[in-house]
Amino acid sequence: MENFFQMEFTKTQVNAVSNLGLAHIGDGVYELLCRTYLCSRGDKTVSTLHKDTVDMVNATAQAAFAEKLLPELTEEEMAYFRRGKNAHTHAAPKAAGKKAYAMATGLETLFGALYLMGRTDRLNELFAMITEK
Repeated sequence: MENFFQMEFTKTQVNAVSNLGLAHIGDGVYELLCRTYLCSRGDKTVSTLHKDTVDMVNATAQAAFAEKLLPELTEEEMAYFRRGKNAHTHAAPKAAGKKAYAMATGLETLFGALYLMGRTDRLNELFAMITEK
C-alpha cells in the first residue's frame, strides 16, 4: 500500500499531475494553512473562524495574495503558477472575474506542487508573506 502522507514526489512525478489536479491539491493545502493560521491567532467563535476562512480562501483574496507573492517566486515556482493561471477552467465563480479566478488557480497550483514535492518550509515561507500586514 502506498503512503500518501509522505509527500516527496519528484519533479517528474509532479509534472505528470494535471494543472487542475495540482490546483485541487493546492486548494486543500491553502485552506488548511488558512484555518491553522486563524486558529493560532487566539480565541474565536466557530462562526468567526468560518467567516474569516472564507474571506481568505475566496478567489478574489487568493488573487490579491498571488499578486503579493509574484515578485518573490523562483523561476520554477513561477512556472507552476503559470500552469495553473493558464489552465482551462470551465467556469469562474460569480463573485470573482476570470482574471481573479485564474490568479487564484495559479496560487493553488503552486501550493499543490510545493506540497507534493515535500517543500513545506517554502510553503510556510510563502504563506507567511501572504499574512504579513
